Amino acid sequence: MAQTGTDAHTGATGLPPLVSAALSAARVHRFPHSCRPEQGRLLHALAGGARLRIGETGTGLGVGLAWLASGAAPGVRLYSVERDPERARAAARVFADRPEVSVLDGDWRRIEEYGPFDLLVLDGGGQGKAPGDRPADVERLLAPGGTVVVDDFTPATRWPPLHDGAVDRARLHWLEHPALRATELRLAADLSTVVGTRLVV
Repeated sequence: MAQTGTDAHTGATGLPPLVSAALSAARVHRFPHSCRPEQGRLLHALAGGARLRIGETGTGLGVGLAWLASGAAPGVRLYSVERDPERARAAARVFADRPEVSVLDGDWRRIEEYGPFDLLVLDGGGQGKAPGDRPADVERLLAPGGTVVVDDFTPATRWPPLHDGAVDRARLHWLEHPALRATELRLAADLSTVVGTRLVV
Protein backbone atom coordinates (compact mmCIF):
# COMPACT_ATOMS: atom_id res chain seq x y z
CA MET A 1 0.00 0.00 0.00
CA ALA A 2 1.33 3.41 -0.93
CA GLN A 3 1.71 5.64 2.14
CA THR A 4 0.37 8.76 0.43
CA GLY A 5 -1.72 7.27 -2.35
CA THR A 6 -5.00 8.91 -1.38
CA ASP A 7 -3.50 12.41 -1.25
CA ALA A 8 -1.49 11.75 -4.42
CA HIS A 9 -4.76 11.85 -6.37
CA THR A 10 -5.42 15.44 -5.27
CA GLY A 11 -5.65 17.64 -8.33
CA ALA A 12 -5.64 14.67 -10.72
CA THR A 13 -7.97 15.16 -13.67
CA GLY A 14 -9.89 12.71 -15.78
CA LEU A 15 -10.46 10.23 -12.97
CA PRO A 16 -13.14 7.60 -13.62
CA PRO A 17 -16.25 8.38 -11.52
CA LEU A 18 -15.89 5.14 -9.56
CA VAL A 19 -12.33 6.08 -8.60
CA SER A 20 -13.57 9.48 -7.40
CA ALA A 21 -16.21 7.74 -5.28
CA ALA A 22 -13.62 5.43 -3.73
CA LEU A 23 -11.32 8.37 -3.01
CA SER A 24 -14.18 10.13 -1.25
CA ALA A 25 -14.69 7.07 0.94
CA ALA A 26 -10.96 6.91 1.69
CA ARG A 27 -10.95 10.55 2.76
CA VAL A 28 -14.06 10.18 4.92
CA HIS A 29 -12.45 7.22 6.69
CA ARG A 30 -9.05 8.96 6.83
CA PHE A 31 -7.38 6.13 4.96
CA PRO A 32 -4.15 7.43 3.36
CA HIS A 33 -2.80 4.18 1.91
CA SER A 34 -4.66 3.95 -1.40
CA CYS A 35 -2.72 3.07 -4.53
CA ARG A 36 -1.10 6.02 -6.25
CA PRO A 37 -2.56 7.35 -9.52
CA GLU A 38 0.42 6.02 -11.50
CA GLN A 39 -0.38 2.53 -10.22
CA GLY A 40 -4.09 3.05 -10.75
CA ARG A 41 -3.61 3.93 -14.41
CA LEU A 42 -1.54 0.79 -14.90
CA LEU A 43 -4.25 -1.33 -13.27
CA HIS A 44 -6.88 0.35 -15.44
CA ALA A 45 -4.95 -0.56 -18.59
CA LEU A 46 -4.22 -4.15 -17.52
CA ALA A 47 -7.83 -4.77 -16.49
CA GLY A 48 -8.92 -4.27 -20.08
CA GLY A 49 -7.15 -7.50 -21.06
CA ALA A 50 -8.97 -9.70 -18.55
CA ARG A 51 -11.57 -12.07 -19.95
CA LEU A 52 -13.25 -13.64 -16.91
CA ARG A 53 -11.84 -12.80 -13.47
CA ILE A 54 -9.72 -10.21 -11.71
CA GLY A 55 -8.48 -10.68 -8.14
CA GLU A 56 -6.95 -8.26 -5.66
CA THR A 57 -5.57 -8.53 -2.14
CA GLY A 58 -5.79 -5.47 0.08
CA THR A 59 -8.94 -3.56 -0.88
CA GLY A 60 -8.40 -0.66 1.49
CA LEU A 61 -11.28 1.68 0.66
CA GLY A 62 -11.42 0.45 -2.93
CA VAL A 63 -9.37 2.96 -4.93
CA GLY A 64 -7.27 0.34 -6.73
CA LEU A 65 -10.35 -1.84 -7.17
CA ALA A 66 -12.19 1.13 -8.68
CA TRP A 67 -9.38 1.63 -11.21
CA LEU A 68 -9.64 -2.09 -12.07
CA ALA A 69 -13.43 -2.10 -12.33
CA SER A 70 -13.39 1.04 -14.49
CA GLY A 71 -11.02 -0.61 -16.95
CA ALA A 72 -12.55 -4.09 -17.05
CA ALA A 73 -14.72 -5.24 -19.93
CA PRO A 74 -18.40 -6.04 -19.39
CA GLY A 75 -18.93 -9.51 -17.93
CA VAL A 76 -15.60 -9.65 -16.07
CA ARG A 77 -15.95 -10.51 -12.38
CA LEU A 78 -13.77 -8.77 -9.79
CA TYR A 79 -12.93 -10.10 -6.31
CA SER A 80 -11.01 -8.17 -3.68
CA VAL A 81 -10.13 -9.16 -0.10
CA GLU A 82 -9.73 -6.74 2.82
CA ARG A 83 -8.65 -7.94 6.26
CA ASP A 84 -10.16 -5.01 8.17
CA PRO A 85 -13.93 -5.63 8.54
CA GLU A 86 -14.86 -1.94 8.80
CA ARG A 87 -12.87 -1.04 5.68
CA ALA A 88 -14.33 -4.02 3.83
CA ARG A 89 -17.88 -2.86 4.61
CA ALA A 90 -17.12 0.72 3.60
CA ALA A 91 -15.49 -0.39 0.35
CA ALA A 92 -18.41 -2.68 -0.44
CA ARG A 93 -20.73 0.34 -0.23
CA VAL A 94 -18.67 2.08 -2.93
CA PHE A 95 -19.47 -0.82 -5.27
CA ALA A 96 -23.07 -1.36 -4.19
CA ASP A 97 -24.31 -0.65 -7.73
CA ARG A 98 -21.67 -2.85 -9.38
CA PRO A 99 -22.85 -6.48 -9.04
CA GLU A 100 -19.76 -7.76 -10.85
CA VAL A 101 -17.57 -6.56 -7.94
CA SER A 102 -17.28 -8.55 -4.70
CA VAL A 103 -15.45 -7.18 -1.64
CA LEU A 104 -14.55 -10.00 0.73
CA ASP A 105 -13.74 -9.62 4.41
CA GLY A 106 -10.85 -11.74 5.71
CA ASP A 107 -7.34 -12.97 5.21
CA TRP A 108 -5.89 -12.47 1.74
CA ARG A 109 -5.96 -16.22 1.13
CA ARG A 110 -9.73 -16.01 0.64
CA ILE A 111 -8.90 -14.91 -2.89
CA GLU A 112 -7.84 -18.52 -3.58
CA GLU A 113 -11.52 -19.54 -3.55
CA TYR A 114 -12.28 -17.51 -6.67
CA GLY A 115 -9.40 -18.19 -9.08
CA PRO A 116 -7.91 -18.79 -11.46
CA PHE A 117 -7.56 -15.15 -12.49
CA ASP A 118 -6.69 -13.41 -15.71
CA LEU A 119 -5.25 -10.59 -13.58
CA LEU A 120 -4.17 -10.84 -9.94
CA VAL A 121 -3.07 -7.73 -8.02
CA LEU A 122 -1.14 -8.45 -4.83
CA ASP A 123 -1.21 -5.42 -2.57
CA GLY A 124 -2.42 -6.66 0.82
CA GLY A 125 -0.89 -10.11 1.22
CA GLY A 126 0.66 -12.74 -0.97
CA GLN A 127 3.58 -10.56 -2.00
CA GLY A 128 6.09 -12.33 0.21
CA LYS A 129 7.51 -9.04 1.48
CA ALA A 130 6.66 -9.37 5.18
CA PRO A 131 7.87 -12.10 7.54
CA GLY A 132 5.38 -14.97 7.51
CA ASP A 133 3.64 -13.76 4.35
CA ARG A 134 4.21 -16.57 1.89
CA PRO A 135 4.05 -15.54 -1.76
CA ALA A 136 0.87 -16.40 -3.62
CA ASP A 137 0.99 -19.56 -5.73
CA VAL A 138 0.63 -18.03 -9.17
CA GLU A 139 0.73 -21.42 -10.88
CA ARG A 140 -2.55 -22.18 -9.13
CA LEU A 141 -4.08 -18.70 -9.00
CA LEU A 142 -3.34 -17.47 -12.53
CA ALA A 143 -4.97 -18.76 -15.68
CA PRO A 144 -2.41 -19.62 -18.39
CA GLY A 145 -1.32 -16.32 -19.86
CA GLY A 146 -2.66 -14.47 -16.81
CA THR A 147 -0.89 -11.51 -15.26
CA VAL A 148 0.25 -10.84 -11.70
CA VAL A 149 1.02 -7.35 -10.40
CA VAL A 150 3.12 -6.83 -7.27
CA ASP A 151 3.38 -3.16 -6.38
CA ASP A 152 5.11 -0.73 -4.03
CA PHE A 153 8.77 -1.34 -4.79
CA THR A 154 11.45 1.32 -4.85
CA PRO A 155 12.98 1.32 -8.34
CA ALA A 156 16.05 -0.88 -8.57
CA THR A 157 19.29 0.87 -9.47
CA ARG A 158 21.57 -2.18 -9.43
CA TRP A 159 21.54 -5.97 -9.71
CA PRO A 160 20.68 -7.78 -7.63
CA PRO A 161 18.12 -5.31 -6.26
CA LEU A 162 18.56 -4.27 -2.65
CA HIS A 163 16.13 -3.46 0.16
CA ASP A 164 17.45 -1.98 3.41
CA GLY A 165 20.97 -2.89 2.34
CA ALA A 166 20.26 -6.57 1.71
CA VAL A 167 19.32 -8.50 -1.42
CA ASP A 168 15.59 -7.99 -2.05
CA ARG A 169 14.46 -11.61 -1.97
CA ALA A 170 10.78 -10.74 -2.39
CA ARG A 171 11.42 -8.84 -5.61
CA LEU A 172 13.71 -11.59 -6.91
CA HIS A 173 11.03 -14.19 -6.16
CA TRP A 174 8.78 -12.56 -8.74
CA LEU A 175 11.38 -11.48 -11.27
CA GLU A 176 12.96 -14.95 -11.38
CA HIS A 177 9.82 -17.06 -10.90
CA PRO A 178 10.07 -20.05 -13.26
CA ALA A 179 6.38 -19.91 -14.17
CA LEU A 180 6.44 -16.21 -15.08
CA ARG A 181 7.90 -13.90 -17.62
CA ALA A 182 8.33 -10.84 -15.40
CA THR A 183 9.79 -7.36 -15.45
CA GLU A 184 9.94 -4.31 -13.22
CA LEU A 185 8.13 -1.21 -14.45
CA ARG A 186 9.18 2.18 -13.12
CA LEU A 187 6.03 4.23 -12.64
CA ALA A 188 7.66 7.23 -10.94
CA ALA A 189 11.07 8.23 -9.63
CA ASP A 190 10.22 6.56 -6.32
CA LEU A 191 7.79 3.84 -7.38
CA SER A 192 8.02 0.63 -9.37
CA THR A 193 5.89 -2.45 -9.88
CA VAL A 194 6.70 -6.00 -10.90
CA VAL A 195 4.43 -7.37 -13.62
CA GLY A 196 4.59 -11.00 -14.66
CA THR A 197 2.71 -13.15 -17.14
CA ARG A 198 2.20 -16.84 -16.50
CA LEU A 199 3.88 -18.86 -19.21
CA VAL A 200 1.72 -21.08 -21.39
CA VAL A 201 3.31 -24.52 -21.69
